[in-house]
Amino acid sequence: MAAIWAGIDAGKTHHHCVAIDEGGRRLLSRRVTNDEPELLELLGYVLALGDEVTWGIDLADGGAALAIAILINHGQPVRYISGRAIHRASEGYRGEGKTDAKDAAVIADQARIRRDLHPLRASDETVTDLRILTNRRTDLVTDRTRTVNRLRAQLTSIFPGLERALDLANTGPLTLLTGYQTSAALRRIGAKRLETWLRNRKVTRADRLAETAVQAAERQHTSLPGEKLTAQLVRTLAKEVMVLNQQITEVDKLIEARFRDHHTFEVITSMPGLGVILGAEFLAATGGDMAAFGTPDRLAGFGGVAPVPRDSGKISGNLRRPQRYNRRLQRVFYTSALFSIRYCEDSRRFYDRKRAEGKRHTQAVLALARRRVNVLWALLRDGRYYQPEPPIALAA
Repeated sequence: MAAIWAGIDAGKTHHHCVAIDEGGRRLLSRRVTNDEPELLELLGYVLALGDEVTWGIDLADGGAALAIAILINHGQPVRYISGRAIHRASEGYRGEGKTDAKDAAVIADQARIRRDLHPLRASDETVTDLRILTNRRTDLVTDRTRTVNRLRAQLTSIFPGLERALDLANTGPLTLLTGYQTSAALRRIGAKRLETWLRNRKVTRADRLAETAVQAAERQHTSLPGEKLTAQLVRTLAKEVMVLNQQITEVDKLIEARFRDHHTFEVITSMPGLGVILGAEFLAATGGDMAAFGTPDRLAGFGGVAPVPRDSGKISGNLRRPQRYNRRLQRVFYTSALFSIRYCEDSRRFYDRKRAEGKRHTQAVLALARRRVNVLWALLRDGRYYQPEPPIALAA
């Protein structure tokens, strides 16, 4: 049986494929358009070269999604190798140049000699939808953070006292800024009329917000250059933040509705600190199939919460944070561990014990996150819900 390894250097419009045999001899090198007929034609050429083909690719989604789907639908084994791993491996091959053909050849050869590459599998529809929705939510949150920072910068340039007094994470202060942005305007309307204006716009605790804003206005009587135009920008930015908040709320509802359709919803959300959003992001990052990782140690390594050794010579036991991991999954593990400290007594005791051992806050949270990976792994493996205390075995 002739074994073949095919590497695909994926791109947005074109891919380059190189196929090699057991001895590393190049059998095919071809550039193809990212289009179904050409990809199917490439598949036929490669399958004609041998009896068994293993594919390697440097992207797991995006421009490579069509090629991956075609390969998986035709029962082909596909292995993922990251761009960083390809870059490092390229240093061990002849020549300093970088071309799509060389990268594809490196991918094929790495797929031939390595046995630890992550296999790509067909995701179910729910996981795919959650991946799309959580990516969209991340984009919206990033846009909101950027817009809020711009809003704060503009407001500080004309009214620093009001910027310090307002919490722009809440809807009330944003509503206030859509109507009043300068100290002079706030002094003219006064606290009582401002309170009525805010109440008419469904702002909670309008009296307290109005009093805070007017007090800030009383402390600044100087009109700054460009105040009129900057006030218009502040109003526009405040409206943009409110629109982004509404969009995030709508996406959150879609995420929850879709997440509830997955069979692991109750299991994942039973873990303290793993709510709907973090649980959906965990499912989107991992696919929910723990068999793809093999062990909880590999899942922890993939999520960046397992320290890696850095020993040399007489130095041993030197651990450091890994450099290659899924950033979004690490955020899920770390943030959920933080929440669990607040709401779960077992997590709080573990965190306090690590702090008593001399670990810093971040180290203690990461240690807790690593421990929680084992628990979550076991829950998903057994299909059972989290319980604060282990179940008591019944006597036979």
